[in-house]
Amino acid sequence: MGMTMTQKILAKHSGRDCVSVGDLLISQVDLILANDITGPPAIDEFNKIGKPVFDKNKIALVPDHFSPCKDIKSAEMCKHLRDFARQHEIKNYFEVGRMGIEHALLPDAGLIAPGEIIIGADSHTCTYGALNAMATGVGQTDVGAAMASGTTWFKVPKAIKVVLTGKKPRFVQGKDIILTIIGKIGVDGARYQSLEFCGEGISELTMADRFTICNMAIEAGGKNGIFPVDEKTIAFLQERGVTRSWQAVEPDADAEYDSVLNIVLDELVPVVAYPHLPENTHPAAESNNIIIDQSVIGSCTNGRLEDLAQAAEVLKGHKVHPHVRCIIIPATQEIYKKAMALGYIDIFIDAGAAVSTPTCGPCLGGYMGILAHGERAISTTNRNFRGRMGHVDSEVYLASPYTAAASAVMGHIADPGEVLK
Repeated sequence: MGMTMTQKILAKHSGRDCVSVGDLLISQVDLILANDITGPPAIDEFNKIGKPVFDKNKIALVPDHFSPCKDIKSAEMCKHLRDFARQHEIKNYFEVGRMGIEHALLPDAGLIAPGEIIIGADSHTCTYGALNAMATGVGQTDVGAAMASGTTWFKVPKAIKVVLTGKKPRFVQGKDIILTIIGKIGVDGARYQSLEFCGEGISELTMADRFTICNMAIEAGGKNGIFPVDEKTIAFLQERGVTRSWQAVEPDADAEYDSVLNIVLDELVPVVAYPHLPENTHPAAESNNIIIDQSVIGSCTNGRLEDLAQAAEVLKGHKVHPHVRCIIIPATQEIYKKAMALGYIDIFIDAGAAVSTPTCGPCLGGYMGILAHGERAISTTNRNFRGRMGHVDSEVYLASPYTAAASAVMGHIADPGEVLK
């Protein structure tokens, strides 16, 4: 029996010719990630082992969740991370002012390549599957052990084959595609499975689309999401200065899948996930009776330059509705600079939006946009669980940057076509 993309990567890193669903493996890892929330407890576990780090160049530490520090507790956690990075001479420690939201920062810094295994003490580490890597979130104890050993364990997952065909309509973006998929299979529809994307429709997707889709594989319960390599992948890697050798993986013709999901891009429309689960999807055009108080555009899901370009396209020449707070968060400092050079920041400010330094901020209810009792936000983030962005009686609606920006202008959830005719 042949292997999927994920299984091939796991086999190679475990020193095996082949693996099968359910096998338990010890695998070498190429990069280990932790942030200002998950890093400190992982470091504490590492310190119990009493060994040096396995490779100071293969650990990435990013203070992005509550950073720039919002209070004394977050400052102490960041200091813990910083002290560890200095003690062990961690090359890829990204300080405030040079940092970004981790899942946008690491690919842009050239730290991810096809065929690699990346683990992170953050559930959205699966983002890097857009670059044909096997990337997944793990526990803090696993990260602590991996920093000493350079290895971790895996159970080989089953796989769902997602076949993309057709052409992407103008306002349909990666966020609409993955929300549509989650709406079809549910938040546990891919539980501990690999979402493996294929089909001629992949050529319709930008790299930003692919990062967004893989980022939210976990919201369907997936172990990881993964795309094959094409010319867009190669161009992205070249632009990010990835010069080390890498080997792309493709699925075998006789690879075994637990199920197959067909997505016809032409049939998709902009969608919104209603509270309190990402599977609760509805067309944005049928949601214009929902008044909002806040619109957030950013996060590891949708804070890339392409996402800001969509927001700028909508907001140019318009004003944020007087009853709405619009908060825009570029995902990295480099993205911020490029957005300034392209005039996006002026457009945002002229429209009445607030522009933040890179941070996860409001996505996890950290800061920079906490919701009060009864408030509603439309957001380009990845989760809309009860209390996710503030008060337990607030509501979060997930959407693409196009839809979130159009909603900010209209004062209610709006299809982008309401603003951009």
